[in-house]
Amino acid sequence: MSPSTASPAAPADPTAYLSDRILQIQESATIAMAKKSRELAAQGVDVINLSFGEPDFQTPQYIKDAAKKAIDDGYTFYTPVPGYLDLRQAICDKLLRDNQLTYAPNQIVVSTGAKQALSNIIMALVNPGDEVIIFSPYWVSYAAQVELAEGVAVPIMGTLENDYKATAEQLAAAITPRTKAVMYSSPCNPTGAVFSRAELSAIADVLAQHPGIFAIADEIYEYINFTEEHVSLAQFAHVKDQVITINGFSKGYAMTGWRLGYLAAHPAIASACDKLQSQITSGTCSIAQRAGLAALQGGRASADEMVRAYRRRRDLVLDLVKDIPGLVTPTPDGAFYIFPDVSAFFGRTAPDGTVINDSSDLALYLLRDTFVSAVSGDSFGAPACIRFSTAAADDKLVDAFGRIKRSLGELK
Repeated sequence: MSPSTASPAAPADPTAYLSDRILQIQESATIAMAKKSRELAAQGVDVINLSFGEPDFQTPQYIKDAAKKAIDDGYTFYTPVPGYLDLRQAICDKLLRDNQLTYAPNQIVVSTGAKQALSNIIMALVNPGDEVIIFSPYWVSYAAQVELAEGVAVPIMGTLENDYKATAEQLAAAITPRTKAVMYSSPCNPTGAVFSRAELSAIADVLAQHPGIFAIADEIYEYINFTEEHVSLAQFAHVKDQVITINGFSKGYAMTGWRLGYLAAHPAIASACDKLQSQITSGTCSIAQRAGLAALQGGRASADEMVRAYRRRRDLVLDLVKDIPGLVTPTPDGAFYIFPDVSAFFGRTAPDGTVINDSSDLALYLLRDTFVSAVSGDSFGAPACIRFSTAAADDKLVDAFGRIKRSLGELK
């Protein structure tokens, strides 16, 4: 057969050529479970999705109107890499007003979501082999982002008795010569725990003994806080330059799809993130930034209204969970999740003969049997737990936990 008529060789499997880093990383568990839920819903199944960390509220109208106006006003060009100057100044004003923190615009970097802000700082700080201490349970992407930077994630696990909050003593014991940073969130995703001023003061005192260690303080759920105050780690002046504060608009302003977040840090750290972002995405969406400016200028009234609903839903769900034997659930002080220990169901058998070995099995069983989606705790560093979002309408929550109660009761 002549070369021109020969059958082409079968194409090689592209997977064999992928980088080690992408082969080793796992898809975000929350996104994976949400994907399963959408697939079932597309088939006409009545799925109640409690897996995604997304407000069920619409973005406030005044923010939408600002975005529409931005289009009409011609905000359709590339933006400065760290964000529009007036937006960065508004973020500085917000940090002073809400957090008693003084920053200049050159210390702010606006990114395509708080997730990119987190990624920026980890890539800017972490060298191969550097250790990052992560307060556990933790948001699913923390460890993955550290591993992508070829760092080593070092989780320290809070106890159920302390609402899953790791302590300053645990932090001090985990520090080694390889420690580069520590990461935590408050209010916490997935537990809803909120660190008190005394707890953060003790953590600050540990950090002050190690000036080469940075703290990445994820405050994306700042406004969804049921305690009397939100405390920022950067408020402790003796460690302010070691703290990188992460925040954004997704939760407090119901702007998840707008993809708008930011970090506040020492000028040298902010400059490094600016440089990194210039090679990845450059400046984030012009329209989203104008909407974010309007959000900050509009104050907290819309956020406070949503928080009242979240608190009511939290209390509703806690009452419902009381009637489900085997779920051990601390009371969350913020965010919009419950994170019960479900280990009482491990080793039990479903009616179809499936054995529930762990929280992943249980989450899949609930999705299959009740069409309620949740996320297993192993992806949050807490394999004995499951995360349920309470950011759903009251009737959906009542329906969901009624289904869950029936289904768990059928495990033998």
